[in-house]
Amino acid sequence: MKASDILIDAIKQFEGCRLTAYQDSVGIWTIGYGHTKGVKPGDKISQYIAIDYLKQDLAVFEREVNALGVCKTQGQFDALVDFCYNLGTANLKSSTLLKKIKAKAPRAEIYAQFNKWVYAGGKKLSGLVKRRAWEAKRYFE
Repeated sequence: MKASDILIDAIKQFEGCRLTAYQDSVGIWTIGYGHTKGVKPGDKISQYIAIDYLKQDLAVFEREVNALGVCKTQGQFDALVDFCYNLGTANLKSSTLLKKIKAKAPRAEIYAQFNKWVYAGGKKLSGLVKRRAWEAKRYFE
């Protein structure tokens, strides 16, 4: 599967686009739509490069989520790709969320697991609350 336009639009909205490098909420240097690989203070990019980075990053997470073999719908795929885009594949692989998905747990249990991932730097962030709610909803579409 590949990321849908619905997911790409959601990532753009959640991440926003910044063409100059900045530190995210936990101090990681970031640019464009949440791109972090190789970013250094003072880096600047164009909108074209920001979109290219987004596509490159998505391709990595698409492969990794596809390799898990747990997605039966586009909504499930989009939700898990966004989760990995935001939190990293290692977090998904070690999560109770993935265990619940693999065990075919009831909807409420899976939904609740998405909502546990709303903290950054020890603080509950409203942006993460909204993002996890979107992912949980998208998972069941």
